[in-house]
Amino acid sequence: MTKAAPTMQRDGAFRKPVHFHLSADRGWKQRFHLAWTDLCEGMHLWRLIAVLGFLDIKLRYRGSALGPFWLTASMGVQVAAMAFIYADLFHTDIHSYLPFLSLSIIAWNYLNALVTDGCACFIESDTVIKGMRMPFTVHAARSIVRNTIILAHNIIIIIAVFAIMGIHQSLYSLMAVPAFGLWLVDAFAFSLLFGALCARFRDVPQIISAVMQIAFFITPVMWNTNILTGHREALFLLRFNPFYYLFEILRAPLLGTPLTVTTWAWALVISGFLILFSWIAFARTRGRIAFWV
Repeated sequence: MTKAAPTMQRDGAFRKPVHFHLSADRGWKQRFHLAWTDLCEGMHLWRLIAVLGFLDIKLRYRGSALGPFWLTASMGVQVAAMAFIYADLFHTDIHSYLPFLSLSIIAWNYLNALVTDGCACFIESDTVIKGMRMPFTVHAARSIVRNTIILAHNIIIIIAVFAIMGIHQSLYSLMAVPAFGLWLVDAFAFSLLFGALCARFRDVPQIISAVMQIAFFITPVMWNTNILTGHREALFLLRFNPFYYLFEILRAPLLGTPLTVTTWAWALVISGFLILFSWIAFARTRGRIAFWV
């Protein structure tokens, strides 16, 4: 069905009617086409995505003297306090444990924020979704930009700790760049997948939150994998932890620790499955998101 709606210009004259096409669902070919169109339109609106991300930070810390640096200050105090306690608990040298802990805690908080905000990316934008036509990918990318800005503030802690403890970087550290890019792609895919799922089933965010709390303790964030030497059951469980591989490809180059090809291979496999399921789910649910939020 094709309809035309004449629109009035500011001078009172009518311009050529705008045509739009309404049709029933024609199957997966049409769904993938609309999903690809949504993705392309969202990529062309990258300036809008950046502005919305900065606006979210500005509104969140409006009236605050330090703004996002309050998170940086609290994060620095938390890392310093935990470093001395857990270094003594794990019988680890503070000079090697503090850089490990600061990088791990900040990276985990960033990952946790990407997951939780990705679940609510469509729910939080319900007014915009219902009020105007905009690619759904814009809302998914908006949450990533917002949390990446906060990460940029917290990187100051990592730089300070590395400088104080004498952790020098080399060309090997550049391996963290493609790892970080993979994190962004995974976060975008996760937002499209679970953003729609959480909009349909409002109990899912609570489940994801509980899973992330469990994952924090079974992922080597505060502890190093060296302490599991001789514990076959724990090492077996670690091999099936997807967060471990994604964490290691980013953390190992910055700390100067060896990184195996197997770790990268598993990280790519996990990301591949996530992207594939996300693309299929987004193509299937894209036309219903506006009715679910």
